Amino acid sequence: MANKHLPAGNSLEFHGIVLPQVTEREYQEKEIIFSQGQAADALFLIRSGGVKLTVTASNGKRAVLRILGKREIFGEECLQAERCLRSATAAALEPSITIQVPRRSVILAIRRDPAFAREFVTHLLARVERAEEELVGQILHSSEARLARVLLAMSGAKSGLTQAKSLHAIDQKTLAEMIGTTRSRVSFFMNRFRRLGLIDYNGSLHVYPALVEFLDRH
Repeated sequence: MANKHLPAGNSLEFHGIVLPQVTEREYQEKEIIFSQGQAADALFLIRSGGVKLTVTASNGKRAVLRILGKREIFGEECLQAERCLRSATAAALEPSITIQVPRRSVILAIRRDPAFAREFVTHLLARVERAEEELVGQILHSSEARLARVLLAMSGAKSGLTQAKSLHAIDQKTLAEMIGTTRSRVSFFMNRFRRLGLIDYNGSLHVYPALVEFLDRH
């Protein structure tokens, strides 16, 4: 992992205000950014690449919580308490650059700038809403429908998709961990989606608007 201190006083314009003492970091594919159980003392913003968040239970079972892309935020648990621990492990999906913002800088910004506080609360509420949707999906929908929802969520367009969207490189094992099924079932569904003209993949993955219509029927 390479550390790069940002120029201009190590500051960052973050949601409209300047945060001090930030650090830019480069990660290679599969490199750990932070691990579950570590002290949570900073917030992260993805400048480029992608990040995978996973959680491991005491019995060793692992689940992928979400896949994040450029300009997305993660590590929000650092704001819960001064000695909070990481609830998940974050790893780079591909060569990636993140910006690390100290916990104290974010807290000061929330206290001093109402506009920033509103932006941040809006972000957190959107994350909670997505988590609730994922929980409902695990309970009520088939594995095939859950996979369609994950692909659409990763494309950034669960509805109103009007053109093909390219997704981050992601393997079928990871998709299986995200929807709670086996890799072989994901392979079966992906091949079916491709035959139906809902997606295409050949080195990269493309999601087509027809996948929205398919999900609406299921």
